[in-house]
Amino acid sequence: MSNHILLKPSAVSGHDPETSDYRITAPNVGAMEVPEELKRDCLLFYYPDCEQLARRVAECSEGKVELAEITWKRFADGFPNLFSLLFFIMLPAPVFNHRRRFADGFPNLFVKDAIRIRNRHVAFLASFHKPSVIFEQISIIYQLPRLFVGSFTLVLPYFPTGTAERVEAEGDVATAFTLARIISNIPLARGGPASVVIFDIHALQERFYFGDQVLPLFESGIPLLRERLRQLPDASNITIAYPDEGAWKRFHYQFGDYPEVICTKVRDGDKRIVRLKEGTARGRHVVIVDDLVQSGGTLIECQKLLATQGAAHVSAYVTHGVFPKESWRRFEGEGSNGAADGFKYFWITDSCPATVEAVTDRAPFEVLSLAQPIAAALQI
Repeated sequence: MSNHILLKPSAVSGHDPETSDYRITAPNVGAMEVPEELKRDCLLFYYPDCEQLARRVAECSEGKVELAEITWKRFADGFPNLFSLLFFIMLPAPVFNHRRRFADGFPNLFVKDAIRIRNRHVAFLASFHKPSVIFEQISIIYQLPRLFVGSFTLVLPYFPTGTAERVEAEGDVATAFTLARIISNIPLARGGPASVVIFDIHALQERFYFGDQVLPLFESGIPLLRERLRQLPDASNITIAYPDEGAWKRFHYQFGDYPEVICTKVRDGDKRIVRLKEGTARGRHVVIVDDLVQSGGTLIECQKLLATQGAAHVSAYVTHGVFPKESWRRFEGEGSNGAADGFKYFWITDSCPATVEAVTDRAPFEVLSLAQPIAAALQI
């Protein structure tokens, strides 16, 4: 996995009072900010698709995060069978009971050896990448705090309904609010409300969709990008570009020390055309920044526009590489003609496991792992 990169963001990416600049400060928890006496061991459960990320979290946690496992089985009707399969992977697996089911085919969920996690700090690394996997994960998420755990944290790197946050016509359903309500009903643990860790949620106002029963912690992947940019041979020639005004509002405060280019979308009949609003791309390595990508049409139009404006290279970063229907295949690497041919780099994080697997060792993609900021977030 040569294009997977595990970075430790520098102090300026967090809240170091000696070095931080308000123009470039990300909201992330810094592991160095947590006093040693307040750090705590954590048992991290995870959905199977998140196993690679979970193992990286444990590796970079300096022994503070210990992996635990749930064995996921389903009945013939597709519903999950999670009985008697909760165990720590560092211990011998318990003897499994025979699989049980109710007569109507719904799952009979049972957690064996649950006494082992009492009074412990417990977390669950989730992936809601498609609707069909949410029910079984919610079943576990709702159950773990009720097993007398000391505290509970849900790590949901990608909040999938974030783009459905508005009601523009009577009858529209803002499913971002619906999912936030589901998460807000996580039961209290012995230590109080559950923490919910989310990276680069699509719209900042969505933080207000969550109820008082949970404590949302909104993190960002931008410090990872900033660290990667510092490693580039042309680090002094970087310009940050935003594909629209929304992306500028979302991220410009984290790039106050870089030159910026702002694009805008204008309508031409039924088409939406990307045009340059302000800034200069000529001769620069321009990095387009946004929170997520789906079909990728806007990013490709931006790349073409910046190339015509004389950019030496064009790269892109998104925290969440969703890429439905394998739309990542649309992104070509840079050729002999530089920016005119395609992207120098396309950086994503490992928030969407299926995409990470698909683009491994495929140019122009590089995967910046969220493992380090997740491990830090689990310390509060």
